[in-house]
Amino acid sequence: MAIFFTLAIAGAVADLWSKQAIFAWRGLPGEKDIWWVIDGYFGIETAVNLGAVFGIGQGQGAIFAAISVLAGVSILAWLFYFRAAVSMWLTVALGLISGGIIGNLYDRMGMWWQSGYPDAWKSGVRDWILWQASDDWKWPNFNIADSLLVVGACMLLYQSLFLVDDTPKDNQDKIETKKAKNDDKQS
Repeated sequence: MAIFFTLAIAGAVADLWSKQAIFAWRGLPGEKDIWWVIDGYFGIETAVNLGAVFGIGQGQGAIFAAISVLAGVSILAWLFYFRAAVSMWLTVALGLISGGIIGNLYDRMGMWWQSGYPDAWKSGVRDWILWQASDDWKWPNFNIADSLLVVGACMLLYQSLFLVDDTPKDNQDKIETKKAKNDDKQS
């Protein structure tokens, strides 16, 4: 449980701190040119995404915020009610995903928005990482929360495809014993 909450909180803090620091340094979108870390390939450019992944669903921030809350509650239920927390792999994956959810939900709820910013940005997510292979192929800007979501989702995919059951045998026995006791109480 401590690992889950540590990852979720540390991930959200890293995301929110980096957004605040980068936007304070580079300004709002369009105010400054790209600051290249690796010229032409990897840089820092502020942007506000009014949609979800790849900008899909522009202007639907309230819907994405509601989906984020539902996902967060579902993760907690999966971990603690359905006992996925006995799996370290799932605990780490869901901790990373939760950190990403919190970081982007903060933005979607308009908690970063200030008077004088365009009203459309109230439910927008601040992005700042720019990656491209050439001027013709640019990946949409993203942030640390997005990275946490992708890494966590990839871990879930890997787990579902290649890790048949990473629950230790003694924990599996405990789960089955608790389940049997609960079934006896209900009878």
